[in-house]
Parts: sequence; structure tokens; C-alpha cells
Amino acid sequence: MIEETSAGIVLFRKEGSKILFLLLHYPSGHWDFVKGKMEEGESTHGTAIRETKEETGITDITFFDDFEEWIEYNFQYQGELVHKKVVFFLAETKTKEVKISHEHLDYTWMDYNTSMEKTTFDNAKTVLTRAQMLLTKTL
Repeated sequence: MIEETSAGIVLFRKEGSKILFLLLHYPSGHWDFVKGKMEEGESTHGTAIRETKEETGITDITFFDDFEEWIEYNFQYQGELVHKKVVFFLAETKTKEVKISHEHLDYTWMDYNTSMEKTTFDNAKTVLTRAQMLLTKTL
């Protein structure tokens, strides 16, 4: 089995009194957060920052210190089983404009309830709910 570690960000921005989360549309059809594989020598935060820049063009991100959520899942890649661990951080941006990379089909900024409907996987919904709970307490 192949072991992989990735890092990503539950990215949000404020629009008036609303909190909007960024979701990316992946070619396999699902909607999820920014994330990508760690490169050798990279920290999890470093990976999350690099992937956010590569996948969205966004560079102004402010991390919330109290948020680090790990998920794990298995999938098949070229006939081989891959065990993937992903850490998600929570970060705010002031940037509205997204320049998606070739890795994605589309993007959207949505409030929590709409994001919960749009997000495909249960583990992403869990991460999103934990992010919303922290933001509700701190903002």
C-alpha cells in the first residue's frame, strides 16, 4: 500500500456579516477544499500555502491557530491501494478573485449551509462543521 500525506486549507472570507467558504470542483466530479501532496522537506503549513497559491492564485491567508483537522481515507490509483492522510487548516483571505489551476473545473464561494449541501464527502462536511463552530465562537 502507498502512503501519502497532503495538506489543505478550509479557506474563507467575510462579505459583510456573512462568512463564505471556498470550494473547488475537481475533475472527478466532487467539490472539496484546496489540498495537495506534501513535497519532500515541506511542512504541512508550507504545503497548504503552496497548494493554495497554485490552485487558486490566493496568497493573502491568515491561519487560525486553534484549527488542525486530520482525515484519512483509502483509494485506488493505477491498480494500487493508496492510504491518504490529509491535514486541514483554517485560514481567512481578503481575496475574492480566484484563478483556478488546470487541476480544477470551477470554484465557488458559499455560506456554511450551502457549502454543506455542495461538499461531496462526509469527512469534508465534518471538517467544514468544525471550522464553522470555531468561527462562530471567535468572530
